[in-house]
Amino acid sequence: MSNHVAGGSEGADTTEKIVAGRSPGKPRLDRFVFSATAIGALAFVAWGVLDDESLASAAGSAQKWVITNTGWLFVLVATAFVVYVIWLAVSRYGRIPLGADDEKPEFRTVSWIAMMFSAGMGIGLMFWGVAEPLSHYVSPPPHTAEPGTPAAAEVAMATTLFHWTLHPWAIYAVAGLAIAYGTFRKGRSQLISAVFQPLLGRHAEGIGGRAIDMMAIFATLFGSAASLGLGALQIGAGMEFNGWIDGIGKIGLVAIISGLTVAFVLSAVSGVERGIQWLSNINMVLALAIAAFVFVAGPTLFVLNMVPTSIGDYVELLPTMASRTGAGDEAMQGWLSSWTIFYWAWWISWTPFVGMFIARISRGRTIRQFVTGVLLVPSAVSLLWFAVFGGAGIAEQAEDGALTEADGSVDSNFALFHLLDQYPITSVTTVVVMILVGIFFVSGADAASIVMGTLSERGSIEPSRLIVIFWGAATGAVAAIMLVIADSDDLGGALTGLQALTTVVSLPFLVVMAAMCVSLYKDLREDPLILRADRGIELVEIAVDKGTERHEGDFALVTEPADDDVEKQSDPG
Repeated sequence: MSNHVAGGSEGADTTEKIVAGRSPGKPRLDRFVFSATAIGALAFVAWGVLDDESLASAAGSAQKWVITNTGWLFVLVATAFVVYVIWLAVSRYGRIPLGADDEKPEFRTVSWIAMMFSAGMGIGLMFWGVAEPLSHYVSPPPHTAEPGTPAAAEVAMATTLFHWTLHPWAIYAVAGLAIAYGTFRKGRSQLISAVFQPLLGRHAEGIGGRAIDMMAIFATLFGSAASLGLGALQIGAGMEFNGWIDGIGKIGLVAIISGLTVAFVLSAVSGVERGIQWLSNINMVLALAIAAFVFVAGPTLFVLNMVPTSIGDYVELLPTMASRTGAGDEAMQGWLSSWTIFYWAWWISWTPFVGMFIARISRGRTIRQFVTGVLLVPSAVSLLWFAVFGGAGIAEQAEDGALTEADGSVDSNFALFHLLDQYPITSVTTVVVMILVGIFFVSGADAASIVMGTLSERGSIEPSRLIVIFWGAATGAVAAIMLVIADSDDLGGALTGLQALTTVVSLPFLVVMAAMCVSLYKDLREDPLILRADRGIELVEIAVDKGTERHEGDFALVTEPADDDVEKQSDPG
């Protein structure tokens, strides 16, 4: 996911600085919000520790209910977000700045794009880069193509881009726009609840607003935990692949999460934030280096051909992919629960974090610039990333079938390692991947924890260290529980626990985001820039009518100071 991302998000090296600012400010703990969410998180962890089978059963049943009864809502709303933000960009609202009328962008365009790029890199892209296109190639979505055929390759890449380009970033754009507009244009606090002042009025600071902030905390907690769980799965797979251990199992996964969580807590306590930022910058370079290595060592020409082909297939299949609901089709319903709806839930759970991040770096941009950058830049990164890794994976599988398991299935945890095994210096590249994922884990936990701390402390730009540490530790604990409640003791089964809980917890915040669109629209309709434009049109129309009436169509319009003693608009011509 991106660092948020998608999916989401964990890699944005500057995120921990930019989201919360880290500037001086006295924390103002909201005891109600923090207590309620902290107790909820601890209760979940206790439930998992004391009776993991009961929790697993409840999570599975809840996921089935959500998919069956509200799957259509995830599908419909995700596409509606794409239409909504594009409409805002091309409409008259597109010229509204996210700041004062004459305010210039805080960051240069090159820097802004670079930070947007960093937000698109993270554990999710590392985990799914090979695994998702390869999975769809050997087992395409129901009723689409024959497995292992050229048609399946096209469907695989189009489906992957559907999950990682416009739809997820439109979800983030909704939250980012609403937060940036409220914070920089209206001067509101950096809280999700502050976005709802047009709808809730003073209640946005009362129990209604606090409920929204609590839902945002829970969404971020479980979304972050899902990403960290994926990181633990991939590190465990790397340890198995390199022969360091015979089998990782659930205990090993918990040990990995515990170790990395301790690393995060130590970094927060010791104040080595510059060191973490330095490591994160190296991480971005290493990620690009791995991509360049696969591009050069792998099927370069095939990858280059995959880029335009994937774009064309994505555009052609987009209406079909965006309208799948699985109505009356159990096979499609099961596929959606593991892929599309899980992704939409995952992206939605990351919106408080990514929304704050992209809002913070976009001050001074117009809505049109914001939407263009947020939709296109990360989408282009995802396209290139999946063309390289997914294209290489599909090419290798088509040639000798070396990337699948004995039964022909794809093990998502090992897919990247199996691909790297086809190229030189495998022992080096696989270790680099584990280092990448480990640093993404630590920096991601730091960044997401700051957002939860901000929401716990009434929008404080510098949450207290203890609150940040608590939420970091809670994220690690929840990630461990999500893996423990899986149906089986292998890495493949552990993924189901992440998917089930992420889908369930994101549902309330999906409703919040839909309402966020309405609230933002109400704000934009009353924006001074729009009101001035409407007023100008009204006055010109009156002046033209008067001029035509008095001067028989031959006249000129002039302006002069208004006289308070004269009735305004009485004689605009």
